[in-house]
Formats: sequence, structure tokens, C-alpha cells
Amino acid sequence: MRTIIFDAFSGASGDMILGTLISLGVDREKVREVIESSVDVSVRVGEANKRGICAVDVHIDVDHEEHARHYDELVSIVMNAGLPPKVEHSVLAVFELMGRAESKVHGEPLDELHFHEVGQNDALADVIGSCFAMHEIGADAIYCLPINVGGGRVKAAHGSMPVPAPATLEILQQTGLVFYGSGKRELLTPTGAAILGHFARPIENFPKGKVLSVGYGAGDADTEDPNVLRSTLINMEDDLSRDSIEVLETNVDDVTGEVLGNLFEKLLSIGARDVAIIPATMKKGRTGHIIKVITKPEHSATIAREIMRETGTLGIRVIPTKHRYTADRRMDSVKVIIRGKVYDIPVKIAEDHTGEILHISAEYEDCKKVAKELDLPLKNVIRKVEEEAWNIYGSGYLA
Repeated sequence: MRTIIFDAFSGASGDMILGTLISLGVDREKVREVIESSVDVSVRVGEANKRGICAVDVHIDVDHEEHARHYDELVSIVMNAGLPPKVEHSVLAVFELMGRAESKVHGEPLDELHFHEVGQNDALADVIGSCFAMHEIGADAIYCLPINVGGGRVKAAHGSMPVPAPATLEILQQTGLVFYGSGKRELLTPTGAAILGHFARPIENFPKGKVLSVGYGAGDADTEDPNVLRSTLINMEDDLSRDSIEVLETNVDDVTGEVLGNLFEKLLSIGARDVAIIPATMKKGRTGHIIKVITKPEHSATIAREIMRETGTLGIRVIPTKHRYTADRRMDSVKVIIRGKVYDIPVKIAEDHTGEILHISAEYEDCKKVAKELDLPLKNVIRKVEEEAWNIYGSGYLA
């Protein structure tokens, strides 16, 4: 299965993503033609040497100074650009991600929001070109290793702010991409975060596979490490992801339901992947519970200590479990009409590396709010949302 792995060890921006995809094998002339026919810019594609790494360097030249645009203006430009339907959908989704982030940060409705830097023609060109290149390369799956966002402070319209910039941080929160901070300048831009956030799912390590090609896209920064975005096209051998986990287990008695309920929530908040508390009969016929926790090995000590603090148990069994098979999970949303009102409900989609949908589940809390508002059974709302999600995202897999 053809899979792209983005390694943003020196951050990411729109032009870096575009450059690394061209370096990976996308036809640069096709990219240039799509961008220049959609936006009033000219595209220069060359090479740059970044600390000994040869990378594709993309520059978007804009002839005149531009004004800030409303979100609706951006949507109109994209929809009138004559892009292929899949590319148009992706471009609109990327700008919606940025729009929602800016809207939350500034406390303004999306339809009243002015886009400054991310609404300029060069940003439009970066997004359109990157989305076209993503579809052109024809990967079956796209992943992103933890992203270096940089450090220090960045100058914004409302003053100096710590890195990552507020809008970038919102996009990271919305998409679930994993990140860390290293360096003294901004390395991840809102445009770069939104493009990667739309297309890629987070992954902690390179999966098993064979390398088909490697690409490097040059950034503009002069940093101690090469300011490049690396992408690797690999042929993955497994349809399901694997990871390494540990199962922590202990028996407790004389612990109240209230304490166990509080422990359940606390363990999930400090790194537990799953928690099960099972009623059991202990020695001498006493009632008790078996606490089982699934977690990553790096969180085991913290979780074991918390179980001891909360329950008084003196020992925790640790059961290493290697290569657990997992479905890849991503969040999306569907618009449903219930009793004449439109609701945008998040859904969790589980799929394998081939893109086959294995399961779709509606987000409980969002469905609960709708059910309460309309005085409907919760199960009816969940069923409606999941049916609509299958129609949109999983129609190819319905028998």
C-alpha cells in the first residue's frame, strides 16, 4: 500500500509541503499550471541547499499588494477556479480548518472574519498547489510524525505571542496532530498545520514498509538544522497499524464506587488508552474489583502510582503486549437535518491502511445535546448521524 509519511522535524509551511511533494515525484509543470490558472500569481520552482540537504524550493510571486479577504471571498475564488472536484473539496476543507481556528481565537463569526496573511494569493496558491499534489501522487494513506513547531515568539496582528501562534495551536487541537517545540523561531505556520491536519493522521514512528522515494521541501528559515520538510513514500505491508502497549492490573477491595469512578476519569486524563473496572469475588468471599488499564509503556509508572494513591493497593501487575493491531482513527463531521434544524455533528471513523471504513461512531456528547434540545431519544439521534456518515464516508463499503 502506497503511503506518504511526513517528517516535519523542522516545521512545515505551505511552500515546504508543495516543495516536498514535487521532490517526491509530482510533476512540477502540472502543479505550476494548476496554480497559475487558479490564482493571479507566478510560480518559480528551483532547488536550494539547506545545511547540506538539497531540497525543492518553491516561490510564489505576487505582483501587487492585496487586501484582507472575507472567508466567503476565499470560498468563491476556490469554487470558481475550475479545480477537479476532489481537489476543490480538499482546498475548501483546509480553509475551513483555518477559518474555524481564526474564528475561535478572535471570537468572530466565520462569515464576518477577515483573513490577512492566510487570505493572500500566495497562501491560496500554496493550498491549491499542495492539495492538487496530494491527490496527484495517489497515495493510499497519509501520515505525519510529531511536528516541531519551533519556539520563541512570533509577531502577530495583535502583538507578540509565544510559538505556536494561537491559530496554529487551534488547528493542532482540532486535527489531533502530535507536536513538540524545539528552536528559537516559528517553524509551523497555520497554513502548513491546516494542510497536514486535513490530509494526514498522526503516527509516532515509521511503520513497517519499503521506501519507494524520498522528498525534501525547502523552507525560508536559516536554522541550525536543515530547514526542510521530509516526505517518504513507502509501500506498507500491513493493512492495520501496530503499536506496543502495557496492561496494568490489580485487585482491590474496600474501595467505594465513588472513588473508582473518580479514578476512572483521572487515569484517562493522564495517558490511559482504556480503563476497565470489573466486579470480582475476593478471598473470604469479600466483594472487590479488578482494575485493568491499557496504556503506552512511557505512561505506565505514572498510572501505576496514581492507582496506588487512590486505592491503597500495594502492587500493580504489568503485562507487556507487543504489536497490538489497531484501526486508524480520524475525526470528521456530518451535517444532519433533524426536525428542520441543521446540526454539525463530529464522528469518529475507524479504517485500515487501504482506506476501508471499519466502523463509524457519532460523538456521544454532541448527540446528547441535540436529543435534549429536541426532546428525542438519544438512540434515534445517534442512528441518524451514523447513517448519514456512512452515506458520505463509507458508501463504497456498504453491501
